[in-house]
Amino acid sequence: MPDTISIKDLVIGYVSKNYTKRVSGVINASIKSGELTCLLGANGAGKSTLLKTLSAFLPKLDGEIFIRGKEISQFSNKELSRVIGVVLTDRSELRDLTVTELVSMGRSPYTGFWGRLNDDDKKIVEQSISLVKIEDLAPRMVHTLSDGERQKAMIAKALAQETPVIYLDEPTAFLDFPSKVEIMQLLLRLTREADKTIFLSTHDLEMALQLADKIWLMSKKSGITIGAPDDLASGGHLGDFFKSTGFIFDENTGSFRIRNPFRSPQKQEGFNKRCNPLSL
Repeated sequence: MPDTISIKDLVIGYVSKNYTKRVSGVINASIKSGELTCLLGANGAGKSTLLKTLSAFLPKLDGEIFIRGKEISQFSNKELSRVIGVVLTDRSELRDLTVTELVSMGRSPYTGFWGRLNDDDKKIVEQSISLVKIEDLAPRMVHTLSDGERQKAMIAKALAQETPVIYLDEPTAFLDFPSKVEIMQLLLRLTREADKTIFLSTHDLEMALQLADKIWLMSKKSGITIGAPDDLASGGHLGDFFKSTGFIFDENTGSFRIRNPFRSPQKQEGFNKRCNPLSL
């Protein structure tokens, strides 16, 4: 599969009048077409800053970001809106708007000043709703949806934008466990069925390890480590990355275990064998 995104000597951070804050070391990486890539890291590691920089919401401090061979600074805003779709974690209230109308907003890069949909636009909206399997939600008002339903509607909106790349910032935040699984499986399916390049930040570690094609481990200390989940697990990278007094990564089971100082080692081992629903 070809590289959709190529990152060369990238440095991310913030610039103010008085100083420049550098958030990361030098980043060199690529993301291929049709892959689901998950960005993992502790709060404050720079995940949101990286996503905003890759989306051109923040200027990069140094380096280059190529999308389909073209440097991101060479895109106009209109061109970029046809290349990158972004789904943010936003619980703001949207009233007096149906799901169909929300998804239709994804056509704005193509509909011109007045935002009128032609027959082709309407067909793309319908296809986007169908691909996410939310046809039953189409006539519903957005503010009546659950968090999981609303997240699906936002993903359908990104699909209607017809971009080859979709970035998502914590798409499973605020969701219950079944909804988290459903959203992650949906995103994986979209990489295969719609050939989307999907890059997302998440705190759902074990789910990402099971479903992602590639994992980016991001930390202030060691920068970014990239690899397939199995390779990162077998190479000891996950164990090193998630060293904590509170939990450890068990390479034998491919899962995380919470340390319980009040349970005997024998009972803890038996509990781990019985309760490991998310092992790799």
